[in-house]
Amino acid sequence: MISRRELFTGAAALAGAAAIPAAARAEEPHPANPFAQAKASAGKTEPPVWTRPPHPEPGEPGKHYTPTVTLNGSTLPWKVVDGVKVFHLVAEEVRDHEFAPGLKAHCWSFNGQVHGPTIEVVEGDRVRIYVTNKLPEATAVHWHGIIGPNGMDGVGGLTQKAIQPGETFKYEFTLWQHGTYMYHSHHDEMTQMALGMLGMIVIHPREPRGPRPDRDFVFMLSEWKIVPGTMRPDPMEMTEFNVLTLNARCYPGTAPLIVKTGDRVRIRFGNLSAMDHHPMHFHGHFWWLTATDGGDVPESARRPEVTTLVPVGSTRTMEFVADNPGDWAMHCHMSHHVMNQMGHGLPNLIGVNTDGLDQRARKAVPGYMTMGEAGMAEMGEMGMKVPRNSLPMIGGKGPHDYITMGGMYTNIKVRDHLESYDQDPGWYERPPGTFADVASPDEMKRDLGIVPGGTPMKSDEHVHHHG
Repeated sequence: MISRRELFTGAAALAGAAAIPAAARAEEPHPANPFAQAKASAGKTEPPVWTRPPHPEPGEPGKHYTPTVTLNGSTLPWKVVDGVKVFHLVAEEVRDHEFAPGLKAHCWSFNGQVHGPTIEVVEGDRVRIYVTNKLPEATAVHWHGIIGPNGMDGVGGLTQKAIQPGETFKYEFTLWQHGTYMYHSHHDEMTQMALGMLGMIVIHPREPRGPRPDRDFVFMLSEWKIVPGTMRPDPMEMTEFNVLTLNARCYPGTAPLIVKTGDRVRIRFGNLSAMDHHPMHFHGHFWWLTATDGGDVPESARRPEVTTLVPVGSTRTMEFVADNPGDWAMHCHMSHHVMNQMGHGLPNLIGVNTDGLDQRARKAVPGYMTMGEAGMAEMGEMGMKVPRNSLPMIGGKGPHDYITMGGMYTNIKVRDHLESYDQDPGWYERPPGTFADVASPDEMKRDLGIVPGGTPMKSDEHVHHHG
């Protein structure tokens, strides 16, 4: 038997397996392959696979799949009516969506939350989705990446009439794919998507495609322009986005991923940012790219990564085994995507001599304090006042010092022992000898031959070079 840890740490690769799930070694075409739609038989073209009758048994959580977790969000409830899964989405304004404590905005939403709830179904399910429009303008909903009937594709004006204010439309189709997809407004989408009308879709395979994950997380990546002091995102912005979010939250408002040591973890990213791709990076482990919005990545093509680019309009699915306890960062690796509003549009004061400036400025602005001449970390750490309804550029309180990241950032908390996934275990207690700390003078003299900033070493305290 190969342990789950060995599957990710090289033992399985040495045995000739280049990817995660040994149980999914079979490479034969999946019977629900939607691209097997144009086979000629006796001079006739077979109908598309996705038009075949739905599976007689609607998929059930626990039986057919491990339910996903949408941190800072939720999963859309459903009921079964005559074998069809029925959902209801309501497009409506939400007055006070909170991105992080101190920053709220008037957004447009599905079911009163930004972003909309995750739709979770199983391959072979037939779904009926009602969409009620309570917005001040027309809308339509596109099922991004879903292959189905043209008239259900959800493009206002092209495949359907727009849903006018006060109207409810019905979408109905059978899902013969599996993977990670998205839904979003496709009518005046520049405005409606910029105000929050996005959501994720997870379609689980009907039959197991490798081991089930213990934890399955869903993240929508997005970006916003909210001018400090205002309450409405700017849908006209094209370049200067100043709020970068995971599930419509920015750090320090993002919830951590909580997992047990040894858990098999799946992370699904969808990116509906207006303009930016996001290289998502995490610490302490590596993950495998196992799927895109086009389907599963063949086992022979899977690769280990610590940073995965999630392009605009795409999804990426990653898997790893959490075998390294601790508090680990997960974030976009574009450095300006891990800062919040007050880091944008500031003058560059790095290295500027500001001696006497504060004293002179306080004659006109009581309490004035120049910030940024020695770096940006102090701007959040010192608790400086910011404009109404806005956030410091970076950070939140950490276990040792101020964490100098904001925006598209959160923590993965891996623990040997957990009472519940629903309870934050607090900060990790590092075993002695396993964390960086201030070096002692004796250690520096022994290893470096000097104490930096101290007295030079004596002539007999020379350093030996080997090799």
